[in-house]
Amino acid sequence: MQRTWRSVLVGVVVAGLVLGSAGTASAQDAGPYVALGDSYTAAPLTGTNAGSPIGCLRSVNNYPHRVAERLGAPLTDVSCSGATTTDFRVPQTTSAGVNPAQYAALSEDTELVTVQVGGNDIGFGEIVRTCLAALPFGTPCRDRWTAGGTDQLRERIAALGPTLAGVLREVHRRAPDARVALVGYPSVLPASGFGCYPAVPITPGDVAYLRGVLADLNTRIERSAEAGDATYVDTYSPTVGHDFCQGPGVKWIEGLLPTAPAYPFHPNAAASEAMSRAVVDAVGDAAAE
Repeated sequence: MQRTWRSVLVGVVVAGLVLGSAGTASAQDAGPYVALGDSYTAAPLTGTNAGSPIGCLRSVNNYPHRVAERLGAPLTDVSCSGATTTDFRVPQTTSAGVNPAQYAALSEDTELVTVQVGGNDIGFGEIVRTCLAALPFGTPCRDRWTAGGTDQLRERIAALGPTLAGVLREVHRRAPDARVALVGYPSVLPASGFGCYPAVPITPGDVAYLRGVLADLNTRIERSAEAGDATYVDTYSPTVGHDFCQGPGVKWIEGLLPTAPAYPFHPNAAASEAMSRAVVDAVGDAAAE
């Protein structure tokens, strides 16, 4: 009898424990794996471009490729830099080509789906641009986003809940037999302290504010996973201590001026490796339940 993806995954985990190594399953051991996501999935500039269009800046060193290697799964990676949840259902125009609607990669044969999205829905790029400060004083970023007495970023995060619920419903509809993992965002900012102005020119007060925004975003994603019959993948905890304020070789999220191949304020290859381990661990634990 042909082995299912779930039994293969449990076998890989057990073998790793017995052999004491991080070896991967042999090619094609697991069923088809589809990765949907934005630039934190695509990992731009961390390696050779994978697939088309080249404007997605999708890297062969991103975590979906590492997950596929670990599981021995055939991968269809349709992640694309700049993607929002809208780009899951309609084609996304990039600076160099059009990425088809990401949902189109799913089918009844799909056995594993990872989904990482939401950062661009709440305006990740806009947040970065508006939170870089000329002086290390005050909270200009927080003041900008809470003007008028309402925290606009928290409102966007709250609005993301129904949107993610719709995403998961559509993924389950198109890939009814797949295990679905909803992936959170890593520790971009230092988990404590005042940041690292001027290397990353965000004021200490705004570092604290943005740390809270990221925590709320990940909480929203986790709750959506729980409500939407998906496994939540915590990539924050395993990346603490590797934020953009750390030194070269220690940081896994690059800062304003990257010291390793990566797009500014995005994961480098080491981060993608850590995120891949988090995905495999999470879906392995869920499969064993």
